[in-house]
Amino acid sequence: MRLLPQKVLGVLVLLMMLALSTHAAIAAPPSLVNIQLLNVSDWHGQLDPSNGVGGAAVISAYWQADRAANPNTLTMTAGDDFGATPPLSNYFDEVPAILAERMMGIQVGTFGNHNFDRGIAHLQCAVNIAAAPNDPNFTPDVYDMDSGCPLTNGGPGTPFSYVSANLKNRDANLNGVQDFKIFTIGGIKVAVIGITNPEAPTLVFPGNFGTIVPTDPVVAANKAKVAAKKAGAEVFVAITHMGVTGFDSNGAPFGPLVDFANNVGGFDVILGDHTDIQFSGVINGALVYENRSKGLTYAKANLSVDMAKKKVINKSVTFVTPLANAVTADAAITAMLQPYRNALNPIMSAVVGESTRFVPRADACGNSAGRTCESLVGDITTDAMRTRYAVDFAITNSGGLRDALTCPTTDNPNDFCPAYTPPPYPITRGQVLAVLPFGNVVVTLQVNGAELKTILEHGVSAMPAVNGRFAQVSGLCFTYDISAPAGNRVTSAVHQAADGGCTGTAVDLTSASTYIIAENDFMANGGDGYPNFASRTVSREIMDQVLADYITANTPISPSIEGRIVCTTTGATICPVVVP
Repeated sequence: MRLLPQKVLGVLVLLMMLALSTHAAIAAPPSLVNIQLLNVSDWHGQLDPSNGVGGAAVISAYWQADRAANPNTLTMTAGDDFGATPPLSNYFDEVPAILAERMMGIQVGTFGNHNFDRGIAHLQCAVNIAAAPNDPNFTPDVYDMDSGCPLTNGGPGTPFSYVSANLKNRDANLNGVQDFKIFTIGGIKVAVIGITNPEAPTLVFPGNFGTIVPTDPVVAANKAKVAAKKAGAEVFVAITHMGVTGFDSNGAPFGPLVDFANNVGGFDVILGDHTDIQFSGVINGALVYENRSKGLTYAKANLSVDMAKKKVINKSVTFVTPLANAVTADAAITAMLQPYRNALNPIMSAVVGESTRFVPRADACGNSAGRTCESLVGDITTDAMRTRYAVDFAITNSGGLRDALTCPTTDNPNDFCPAYTPPPYPITRGQVLAVLPFGNVVVTLQVNGAELKTILEHGVSAMPAVNGRFAQVSGLCFTYDISAPAGNRVTSAVHQAADGGCTGTAVDLTSASTYIIAENDFMANGGDGYPNFASRTVSREIMDQVLADYITANTPISPSIEGRIVCTTTGATICPVVVP
């Protein structure tokens, strides 16, 4: 056998090695990085667990474990992180909620309508506190917003930012807010683009937005994505204060979140918020999801990113129920909240009365936010308004009723309710304020029957969609056709009888008759799209005090669903079903 020369042999060996190396490079799997996204939806400063679920210190403990499992984590919230909060945050100008978010590790959020509940000046304060450096000398007294806005002291925890791309005149009203923010997570540049719900100004007290005007969310998001890409972003996340509002007969979701996802381009993940509906799916190539509100669930998403192509090749999400008894709560958050709790306890733990049954926020048809049917808490609140001022009728929007009226049946040693064995069900001053956290005032005014019909029509105009404008009433019962065009749905109304039944005489819904009604000042000023009757109202008393006094005067209360709001249908749209 003839041997090859040494040089030739060496060249052949080199060529073989090169070929093997090239094959290995082609066959090797892409280098991946797994990015974890954590978020709560519509948190509303739920600092304490609700019936053993959620709460800032509990969620923080879960998130610490999640981050330990994957340090490549981005933590977000998509609006209404504060506003419409329980007393522990509400009573202190929402500062405890913002401080808790810093300690929980929130990195970025956007604005929902409730972030504007106290107006622009308050929101600017909140933005400042969120973004301020850590303050090792923090004391709660520093954060009394009534004595000024803290600009430099951020308290414990780490700073976080707010983003919202669809707010015209934003920078003329607020400092420190951007269209988007880019985070480097695991070597990948992730852009987070914020979107505020376009109807937000109608959902807060008129004037609270200053000169800010929300613009088309799709146009704004697409524009911000282009800008973020030019700035180097490789993965794109939208945090939107828009949600799923329902599911059709085939189980397909619908609502502003779905419409947004179908019309934007090139997003990897879209977070929803606002409607308290848990949903996940892939829409238009994006992973789209929304949690339950108030920390009843949080989302944990995983994005597998090809490092070479800087492209998401796999994405999934799971929903976690943060059970308080499954973890050791974050001791630092518990300690931070204690001074606030100590200050409130003597006031909020006072029992104002009792009920013979549990009074939930949920309505008779099982909607957790009480926005599709008559609710016990709606009946009691409107009865209190009507009784206090001896008016013909009282009306309030369901969006203003934010919690159960009776104390939770699962004891939380840190809340403002006693441990108890029902019945009866105690009602504390803190629970009353939890139901009515906005500081609204009851107003009375005269309307004619046609104007009354307009109010009732507006109250059911969004049905079957879940909407905070849904009206709760006292003194009358009305029937509406859910299949009829909005504005032409109310078919009849009768006075309530003395026993509360719907057996009284007919209410004249024409301009020939006049009535005195009570409503809240938010509605009277055009809030939730109701007719603006501000020029003819008489301001009365704070709404939560009216409710507390009514409970004390009538304890124990024994509420029942009386058929005050009756849905019928003459078409394909189905009425919500009363849960037995």
